[in-house]
Amino acid sequence: MAKQRIRVLPLGGAGEVGRNMWVLEYGDEILILDCGVMFPDADMLGVDLVLPDITYLREKTDKIKAILLTHGHEDHIGAVPHLVADLGFPPVYATRLTHGILGNKLKEHRLLDKVNTITINDKDAFQVGQFTIEPFHIAHSIPDAVGFAITCAGGLVVYLTDWKLDHTPVDGKPTDLVKLADLGQRKPLALITDCVRVESKGYTPSETSVGDAFDNIFAVAPGRVIVATFASNISRVQQVIESAEAYGRKVLLLGRSMENNSRIALEMGYLTANEGTIIRPHEMNAYPDDQIAVVCTGSQGEPMAALNRMANRDYPHVKIKPGDTVVVSATPIPGNEVSVNRVINNLFRLGAEVVYGSQAHVHVSGHAAQEELKLVLALLRPEYVVPFHGDYRHVMLYRKLATSLNDMYTDEKVLIAEGGSIMEFAPGFGKITGKAPVGYIYVDGTTVGDVGNVVVRDRQMLAKDGMLIVVVSIDATTGELVAGPDVVSRGFVYMRQSQDLIESTKNTVRAALTSQSGGSTIQGDSQFVSRKIKDVVGEYLYRETRRRPMVLPVVMEV
Repeated sequence: MAKQRIRVLPLGGAGEVGRNMWVLEYGDEILILDCGVMFPDADMLGVDLVLPDITYLREKTDKIKAILLTHGHEDHIGAVPHLVADLGFPPVYATRLTHGILGNKLKEHRLLDKVNTITINDKDAFQVGQFTIEPFHIAHSIPDAVGFAITCAGGLVVYLTDWKLDHTPVDGKPTDLVKLADLGQRKPLALITDCVRVESKGYTPSETSVGDAFDNIFAVAPGRVIVATFASNISRVQQVIESAEAYGRKVLLLGRSMENNSRIALEMGYLTANEGTIIRPHEMNAYPDDQIAVVCTGSQGEPMAALNRMANRDYPHVKIKPGDTVVVSATPIPGNEVSVNRVINNLFRLGAEVVYGSQAHVHVSGHAAQEELKLVLALLRPEYVVPFHGDYRHVMLYRKLATSLNDMYTDEKVLIAEGGSIMEFAPGFGKITGKAPVGYIYVDGTTVGDVGNVVVRDRQMLAKDGMLIVVVSIDATTGELVAGPDVVSRGFVYMRQSQDLIESTKNTVRAALTSQSGGSTIQGDSQFVSRKIKDVVGEYLYRETRRRPMVLPVVMEV
């Protein structure tokens, strides 16, 4: 009997935001839906990325027929370069822009010629093994995003993630409601849907409202306009370009990921700009400030992103000054609020006008709010619903929302999945029937999975082996170096026999924290000072000793 059921399970993305990866099985064939990363929590020391756990698939690689990708965001494609070899190099199906962004990652990992990439569009169905797959267009904050309707002998499953019902999106392609209504007539067995904005009432505002807000800012800004957003938010970059062209400004794209994604989108025609609109940093000085617009990374307060470095007067191309207008076009991801507020404070301290927050209307979400979630449920009328792409509270609130729709759904019809929950579906049957082994797989540098929970815990508790502590005191207001640096070594060198190296290290720190004018390059930001010390000391010690001790900066604000 089990053979007649469609089996679905998340290897990541359920009860959390990030590392989306779903497995859909029927008979002896497997499809993988998305393959994304999650950025580490603050307590995952030294970890760069967190991947889905593919233990469940390791013995079944011969059954994997394809990886289907919905769009080009990191939490949906970022794990492909790390996992595709272990999955047996199945063909990867995605739209043009998604393949463009993924191709850049595969190239960096030297996998481009090993992965079979197949380009699809949002109109034509295709066959993979026994599955008929119908991609359909959905509106999101990146162009070329799709949902998938997957049909096999066991029934129809709709996979719908990262979507909203924007009727006036930047690329002019709204979510395909006609297709959703058509799928609803075919009695879907299950809907797997994003629910991260279920707490928000009404409808998510259109991307167009952000364009209007940009126009208002560009119309009155006396100097440069600097817009910080996610590097993958191609639609937002397009809006900055359009506003800049309307008000006679040139555009600079700053930040490695911003430059890469925008270059790919421009080459493929998903970003459009008049000839001469986009200039290189060295050309900026040829124009007055009121003819310059900048789009950069750093909307989440990331320590080494362009905006944070500007706020700390450490970015070579742009120095913040009075007259600049900085627009933070993103909502802080939970946990990043303190970092974002610190950057905003430093920008104000340098004399910039900062536009941020929901009242400024400079950002809208790419995800559906309550009324959109209800409308899609009413259109599709699936027998069972599996909400994901949200924390546990979002999933529970979605169940509450679904069960409020007349008698359409009961609690049993809305399945609450967590990582590894094995769900089986057949007409009249939908249950969680088991649990696959799942955990966090850490990427640390170039290694995948070598660092586990035990290692991370060791780092937290036993970080004294082979480390150098650098202690400095800075003035919290001016950022000037008040005392130090003092250096303490544990497990790296014996200090009495290495006085020259210790003194040279102190001089390196002093030089890094003091500008030519004798003042400080830092504006009272201890997190930034810590990162700066870590970088310069680590580089210096490696150059001198070819060893990499853990550098632990202690920055006291007085």
